[in-house]
Amino acid sequence: MTTSAVTSQWLTLAQAAQTLGVCTRTIRRRISTGDLPAYKIGRKAIRIKVADLDRISRRIPSARS
Repeated sequence: MTTSAVTSQWLTLAQAAQTLGVCTRTIRRRISTGDLPAYKIGRKAIRIKVADLDRISRRIPSARS
């Protein structure tokens, strides 16, 4: 596995917020409520797995059945 493949699996808070189109406060709030798993790398760096970010976004069902 290459280094770029490993780093592409992880996002910073800013990258995660940009991906979802929200602010970083929203990402931090989702982490604190437990909706979004996050991982501390070192003393300060927080990273989010792309798969976890995909998991929290869900489709809104239509009114039609």
